[in-house]
Amino acid sequence: MSKILFTKEDIKKLKTNKNILNVSEYSITYNYEFKILFIDEYIAGKLPRQIFAENGFDINVLGLKRIEQSACRWNAAYKKDGIIGLADTRKTSSGRPRSTELTKEEIIERQNAKIKLLEAQVELLKKLDAQERQVVQKNNKIKPSDVFKTIKEVIEKYSFKNLIGYLCELSGVSRSGYYNYNASNDIRIEREKRDLEDRDLILKAFNRRGYKKGSRSIKMTLDNEFNIIYSIKRIRRIMNKYKIICPHRKANPYRRIAKATKEHSVVKNILNREFKQATPGKVLLTDITYLPYGNSKMAYLSTIKDSSTNEILAYQTSDRITLDIALDTIKKLVKNRRVTLTKDAFIHSDQGSHYTSPTFQNLLKKYKLSQSMSRRGNCWDNAPQESFFGHMKDEIDLKSCNTLENVKKMIDRYIVYYNNYRYQWNLKKMTPVQYRNHLLAS
Repeated sequence: MSKILFTKEDIKKLKTNKNILNVSEYSITYNYEFKILFIDEYIAGKLPRQIFAENGFDINVLGLKRIEQSACRWNAAYKKDGIIGLADTRKTSSGRPRSTELTKEEIIERQNAKIKLLEAQVELLKKLDAQERQVVQKNNKIKPSDVFKTIKEVIEKYSFKNLIGYLCELSGVSRSGYYNYNASNDIRIEREKRDLEDRDLILKAFNRRGYKKGSRSIKMTLDNEFNIIYSIKRIRRIMNKYKIICPHRKANPYRRIAKATKEHSVVKNILNREFKQATPGKVLLTDITYLPYGNSKMAYLSTIKDSSTNEILAYQTSDRITLDIALDTIKKLVKNRRVTLTKDAFIHSDQGSHYTSPTFQNLLKKYKLSQSMSRRGNCWDNAPQESFFGHMKDEIDLKSCNTLENVKKMIDRYIVYYNNYRYQWNLKKMTPVQYRNHLLAS
């Protein structure tokens, strides 16, 4: 101990330093975390007075002799017992004799305690390292709550009581945060219980009528069929938490059919992406898509979609992609008594060979339907029709079909579901049929 005494002003100033546990006129006690920090930086090559100065100590108040004595004492304790020796260096390294010698049992007990702490340190660091590797792979950050949970597991396993601060410092989290985590345990249990109840309801909506859905479709299904109001954020949080994954749109791997011979003619784009004209039976979108099924088999689907209501008005499924598939779809549209077309109704398509064919164009003239075409290579000009194909392929499992008849039945079921039961966000959260009736009523 240094012979220099601290004044009242010195004591007041030193007490403001977070690295000091206690200070009196004669002595000063540093906290365990500062001692570990000091040893790390001392081994790295820094001078003792530099380390003290960088951690907020006034060298003139402490005195170089006191700093050198502390450095010598801590370094000797560290070399003898590692970081455990820094916990209470005064009792073992100050040169003052103990009043009684340790018994053999006490020595064994202390050594076992040191081994126990080292094992706990290794286990904690291994768990934190494993957690960090997992979140790095997912490009996320490790959550403090996960660290607190790991610390709690280690403390309970090794029955530690007075090492919470040290383990928190070792893990890079605050001790107050750990205590808050423990205090809120009941709240977390209650929240987890509520989340599980929400998960069960969301899963019912997610699998409603046999088709998987995204967060917006889940919200509309809960609103309309369960009379339950959940926010989008709540639904997405539960889906993320319990890994409820909606199928994502896949890119079409097939190229469009090449343009045909010169007698095929392209017509003007009279739609100009004005898809929502609030008039059912006026803007009719059409296209053909590939349907891979079974073991490398292929079917084709041609549809006509009402752009204003998103309702599928007519469709044709075939194992051949000849001109007949497009012609038959138009004939089904005209024969469908439930479909009422306006006098200025027109068919809008891409510039595929089916739609530039003179036979197809003459059929439209026969039924007094005008025609419009997207610009060349611009899929956005027919986006709602492309969107329907994308959603349908995400939501049905064509690979489970072995025959064309199975494909047709699956398409039939899906289009009934799509028109009558699949709520859509941009249709005021109604189904296509509901929205059509809404427009006609208004």
